[in-house]
Amino acid sequence: MTKTKVLFVCVHNSARSQMAEAFLNTLAGDKFYAESAGFEPDKINPYVIQVMKEVDIDISNNKADNVNNFIH
Repeated sequence: MTKTKVLFVCVHNSARSQMAEAFLNTLAGDKFYAESAGFEPDKINPYVIQVMKEVDIDISNNKADNVNNFIH
């Protein structure tokens, strides 16, 4: 079965889109392949890393991506 690709986009790719990517890959990774990007990438918010660890999802090694990297 082919996974559906999903790209979550926000301004900085430092919080919400990172969380959405992690949740979709964790909860439905058998059906979806999620990535995230931003228009002005910044470092991931440390509070987001902490909150995700509280639900046993480690995003501490994630990097913010620029949305232009996904345009073909």
